[in-house]
Amino acid sequence: MPFPEFFARIPPVTLRDPLAELLGAADGGLIDYRFADAVRLAGHSCPTVAGAWLMTVRALRALYGDEIPERGNIGVALRENLEGGVAGVVASVAGLLTGAAGAGGFKGLGGRYGRRHLLHFGVAGVGGVAFTRLDTNVAVDCILRLETVPADPRLPGLLAAILHGEADAATTRRFGELWQDRVRRILIEHADAPEIVELRPLRE
Repeated sequence: MPFPEFFARIPPVTLRDPLAELLGAADGGLIDYRFADAVRLAGHSCPTVAGAWLMTVRALRALYGDEIPERGNIGVALRENLEGGVAGVVASVAGLLTGAAGAGGFKGLGGRYGRRHLLHFGVAGVGGVAFTRLDTNVAVDCILRLETVPADPRLPGLLAAILHGEADAATTRRFGELWQDRVRRILIEHADAPEIVELRPLRE
């Protein structure tokens, strides 16, 4: 089944991955990532996945400006513990773009290209998700405010009907359409809105 049409309107992110270049996986190490890649990774499209994508994209822009960001050169720290809330989903999307991984990540080659221990949870002093450029130690803290793009008020009732086995196919389809409409508004209509992602410099 094709993705919603608005996925194609979300700008891709180009990163340079030195490990991919070394291993011959990408010419010049350049890889384009699209929101659909995050959806494939998470297995679904929701405001949390959209917010994690937006936070990471904004952080990369803040850390690198007009430069192409270097995947594997970015540390990620979350305020939430791994077991709490949606931290795992947010970390997965952030890790997709930055390459940052926890204890199970790639250990590196000859002391280089490592991705292990670049992703941390439950970090004190972080307001949301902090991204650190490892070569310069410049860091930015991203605080996501999804409430600035509210859900359609019909969604709770539709979901209740679905979960109680009372929804027909049209009701279920309508729920999905309204759900994805909020994702669309987050990533298309509010992609550059400062109120949805607050960026706080941590050090520079």
